[in-house]
Amino acid sequence: MEKTVVGAFQHHHDAEKTVDDLKKRGVPEKDISLVARHDGKTEGGHPGNSMHDLSSGIGWGTTLGGVTGLLAGVGALAIPGIGPIIAAGPLAATLTGAVAGGVAGGLMDYGIPKNESQEYEQRLKEGDVLLMVRADAPEVDKAKKLFEQNGGSDIYVH
Repeated sequence: MEKTVVGAFQHHHDAEKTVDDLKKRGVPEKDISLVARHDGKTEGGHPGNSMHDLSSGIGWGTTLGGVTGLLAGVGALAIPGIGPIIAAGPLAATLTGAVAGGVAGGLMDYGIPKNESQEYEQRLKEGDVLLMVRADAPEVDKAKKLFEQNGGSDIYVH
């Protein structure tokens, strides 16, 4: 049975390392989602005036470093109450359709309970990175352990 592991990371490079570790374990990109606030700077630290489609090769270097190399289909969205974010993976598509409900609404659409979804949305507002991975039961504990080893917190399995 497939489950979802969700966690928050205070440091972008810790989330990136976790994504890289998951991929090395054979977790397909299509099962990994990542969301982070955009800090208003483009690659090289220059102020950005608009959001860009990161899949076109324009990266938010100060936001998620090399995540564009880790996950395909990274894009930018504006979420009311949070501001500009970048998102990758299946959760990005859900957030596109759930902009009015914010990140919490998108997470609830994924089956994350309301209180945890609101907690994650708050963590995102504070600058943390959210990471989510869908895995079969045998891989769930391994994914959770990777989250923990790489500095993840508020890790839940659903």
